[in-house]
Amino acid sequence: MGRTNPTYRDALQAIEDRWGDFRRALRRRDQPHFEQLFEYAREHADASGLLNHQNPIVPALFSIDLEQEARLDDHEERIEKLEGTLETRRDRQRRQENDP
Repeated sequence: MGRTNPTYRDALQAIEDRWGDFRRALRRRDQPHFEQLFEYAREHADASGLLNHQNPIVPALFSIDLEQEARLDDHEERIEKLEGTLETRRDRQRRQENDP
């Protein structure tokens, strides 16, 4: 019977295992952030596996960047909405102050 090639998910797990000492050395408050980075990489494991890059950390880092870019877009959208709400409230308050 032939030998099965490791999947990208296997390679990603191996990377995470190698970084285990680093993770344990982090402050407790930083450990969940570290774990989230690998979660981001796992979310794109299918696409990363199709890339079949010689160094599996490269698609993992790109996947992390992709997820963080999406988070930035979400935050920017939320900030714009909040700024719009604040401006509307300020306008309403100014009108109320100017009404006799």
